[in-house]
Amino acid sequence: MSLPPPTDVTPGDRRMAAHVRPLVLALRPALTEAEFDRFAVEAHAQGLVFTAAYDEHGHCVAVATHRLLATSRGRVLFVDDLVTDPAHRSAGVGARLFAHLAARARDAHCTRVELDSGVTNHLAHRFYHARRMRVTALHLALDVADG
Repeated sequence: MSLPPPTDVTPGDRRMAAHVRPLVLALRPALTEAEFDRFAVEAHAQGLVFTAAYDEHGHCVAVATHRLLATSRGRVLFVDDLVTDPAHRSAGVGARLFAHLAARARDAHCTRVELDSGVTNHLAHRFYHARRMRVTALHLALDVADG
């Protein structure tokens, strides 16, 4: 049995709360469900796409959030989040979703796929390096909310 292709899910679609939200919250535990729902609507309006990968039984097993950006480095597909259900890791699910994103980037005439990965997330780094990604920059941040 072949697996269904990854599919985009939009705010308002029942799959956003049932399938996408739980996986993103597993990656971003500081978010509440209500905060995720507000984020999904606002970010989608800014161009964020939520793509879900399903197994042969219709269970959501991975999610990626991504957007197309025009940058001074060229057009890129930027992946904000990519998360696989822990019960399905090392089964090729994340690789299949990543390959889908790379194909999307090529179809959109992007020069590359880019993403940020937490500095201590070594398992993710190994996954991305296995997909021929390389470290090309450091992402720096300044918290300004607290003054």
